[in-house]
Amino acid sequence: MLKVIKAGFYTTIQDAGRFGYRNKGVPISGVMDNEAYNKVNGLLENPTSTPILEITMMGPELVFTQPTFICLGGADLSAQLNKVSITNYKIYKVNAGDTLRFGKLNTGLRCYLGVKNGFNAEIVLNSASQYAPLTMAVKLEKGDVLNYGAVNSFQPKISELKAKENYAKETLLVDRGPEFDLLNDHQLAHLFSKQFTIAKENNRMAYQLHELLVGHNASILTAATQPGTVQFTPAGRLIILMKDGQTTGGYPRILQLRPEAIALLAQKKHQDKLQFKLADTVF
Repeated sequence: MLKVIKAGFYTTIQDAGRFGYRNKGVPISGVMDNEAYNKVNGLLENPTSTPILEITMMGPELVFTQPTFICLGGADLSAQLNKVSITNYKIYKVNAGDTLRFGKLNTGLRCYLGVKNGFNAEIVLNSASQYAPLTMAVKLEKGDVLNYGAVNSFQPKISELKAKENYAKETLLVDRGPEFDLLNDHQLAHLFSKQFTIAKENNRMAYQLHELLVGHNASILTAATQPGTVQFTPAGRLIILMKDGQTTGGYPRILQLRPEAIALLAQKKHQDKLQFKLADTVF
């Protein structure tokens, strides 16, 4: 078992996501940074959609009660195993009684903790991803206990990955959205030549941007959205839907983030900068 001594700011159980239910209004959910998630589960040689912990901004304090092997990825939160610093994308053996703590946030925003064979979590609609109101728990709380199977021996094919995450990168690769052609020349020039700042309104549902485009009076019928959809409000606000975002919306969908752009944006925080670049643009 894994005992939660301190919960951290916002720590959740996530997997690859909940697919096939968007027509019923159920978002995909799942990890915000698929690239870090896949690297962690890959090193642990876990199946593709194995549940792990997504740790946001400030990490928890955790005590392992059974032996296993762990791997961290994503943001650098100054992790320590038994008060000894450990690094991302490296396999570590943990024993009963070992304590994992986190400290200062150095790079990124979201860190991922995987264990060999994953956590035994509540499965709802074929996914362990925590999301209200589907799952009984929305995030980890002090005193929670997570189950995992004890593992005494594991010989990984690759025990460490020299992956340096470039979370300082500001360019998000995008494709044209269904209502892209509603943009006029002035709006287009601003959209692709200016930097935008992430507003304080950012979470697993959506990221809002501080700077506004010139607004519009276009109206569309409620239409399907997905993670990475960039909505354009009449007031000129840009809203980028993320993994827990709604499945439909009535604002023009002017851009669609590529998967790697969603992963990068997931590692951004309030006041970080970004720029959009069309995937078919040649420089």
